[in-house]
Amino acid sequence: MPSIDLSRYENKKTPKPAKTDDGGGFLALMNKDISFGSKELNDKKKESLYLELSSLLLAGINLKSSFELITADQHKEKDKELYTNIQDAVLKGETFSRALQLTGRFSLYEVYSLQIGEETGKLIEVLQDLAKFYQNKIKQRRKIVSALTYPCIVLSASLSAVFFMLKFVVPMFGDVFKRFGGKLPWITQKIMNISKGLEDNLWKAITVLILIALVIIFTRKTEQFRRIVSKIVMRIPMIGNLVQKVYLARFCNSMRLLINAKLPLLRAIALIRQMIRYYPIESSLQKVEDDIMSGKSLHESLQQFPVYPSKMIQLVKVGEETNQLDYFFGKISEQYIDEVEYKTSTLSSAMEPLIIIFLGLIVAVILISMYLPLFQLSNSFQ
Repeated sequence: MPSIDLSRYENKKTPKPAKTDDGGGFLALMNKDISFGSKELNDKKKESLYLELSSLLLAGINLKSSFELITADQHKEKDKELYTNIQDAVLKGETFSRALQLTGRFSLYEVYSLQIGEETGKLIEVLQDLAKFYQNKIKQRRKIVSALTYPCIVLSASLSAVFFMLKFVVPMFGDVFKRFGGKLPWITQKIMNISKGLEDNLWKAITVLILIALVIIFTRKTEQFRRIVSKIVMRIPMIGNLVQKVYLARFCNSMRLLINAKLPLLRAIALIRQMIRYYPIESSLQKVEDDIMSGKSLHESLQQFPVYPSKMIQLVKVGEETNQLDYFFGKISEQYIDEVEYKTSTLSSAMEPLIIIFLGLIVAVILISMYLPLFQLSNSFQ
């Protein structure tokens, strides 16, 4: 096995990867792969590339022929052009990892993992690891989206129905009540006031929402905004814990991949700090780097941050003592992925009846408030 000069990875300046904005938000988490204007190749295409390439190389086909086959299979001209550029760079003498880096469409942890794989003769293993990493990431996201799609559709449809009633139905009843005169029941008067307020302030509310959206768009990448949003999300019951587990699973899986590729611990942490766009983890990793440089162990540094559970800290400690950090990070990641899947399905199952009951009560209150004056009128004519 050829020797690896690790010093050049420690001293080499790490270029900035293409950023993807999460902001620590739950919606951003669910739409992680849908990032308009992002330079990076999406997760599905990365998974397909690494899976196909590792299979072809494992079958004994050389890198050039493998890439020719993969490129020929692309239907979109943009993807075909990307793979052709990678292939041309390799033919000109660049390594595969360097060819990927030159495109600017791949993250640094992919580039460095592949670079180590090339130098150690374990390129196929690294490609398989990367394919599995993106496969798990896609699977996790799909399960979350699938579990929450139905409750979101029900909520949207119900809120639309309530809006329609307040905007159009209630004012029609209001005109009828005015013609008959008399004192309206308390609940009817309140619903009428809400409807009138909605009618008078609808465009003001829309304007305010647009301004809030613009402020979020232009400030979402600032440190202060991301810190505030992450704190708010973390305090939401169930959702906060779910988001935390999702990013911890990604952190642990990334650590497993990089350590397994024999990347130095400091370099692995530095790369993950730039990849994980979740403020509590990202901000902690800078301090972790400094602590390790000053002689602290990884678990000692992690335990000072509340975002890392104590059970995870203990497993990391065992991994350091037995020199099996990659194995334990893999186990932690699998555990968190299972927990996320279970909690997501539980959350979805709990949300569906609660949303229906809550919005059903709102509709019922509106209908009762509209019919109460009619009952009073009918009684007065008897």
